[in-house]
Amino acid sequence: MTVMNVIYSRHSQGKVKSDPVPRELIEKLLSAAVQAPNHFKVRPWRFVVMTGKGRDAFGEAMAQAFRAKFPDVPDEAFAKERQKPLRAPVIIAVAVDKPTEHKIDEIENICAVAAACQNILLAANELGLGAIWRTGDTSRDPIIKNFFGFMPDQHLIGLLYIGYPDTESAAMVERPSFEDRTRWLE
Repeated sequence: MTVMNVIYSRHSQGKVKSDPVPRELIEKLLSAAVQAPNHFKVRPWRFVVMTGKGRDAFGEAMAQAFRAKFPDVPDEAFAKERQKPLRAPVIIAVAVDKPTEHKIDEIENICAVAAACQNILLAANELGLGAIWRTGDTSRDPIIKNFFGFMPDQHLIGLLYIGYPDTESAAMVERPSFEDRTRWLE
């Protein structure tokens, strides 16, 4: 598969099988991630890989964070939150180191880690895996950050849910063109 084929065929795959993904494949994804460009070679990414019981522990943290925000909702809501990490056999939490030197801009670290996430998604596609990049309140929650060992002010860029696709690849939906977002200066 060419790079262009991988880019154009990649799409968010929210439904994956519960079949375990071999550690060797997960390591290939992480190796692809760290090929992302990063200014001053600071390697600003942090990965937490969850499989097996690690997903259960994450589910408990998610339920705890949900309870802290919404203490009065029914117990079923907490149970539903607790099950979310079981949607995929592998979850990779991806965070950004804060700059430690004045010459490093935080946005450059954020961009490098976002590129690392994209590399994981593209590599997953080439390896026949389905993946989806999830963000939202969970990514900003201090209880969740603490669970992963991240600082409260550290950016959790997202949670990458990965597994073997559960359904045949859906027909590709054409994405909007670049044309209305581009200005040429010639």
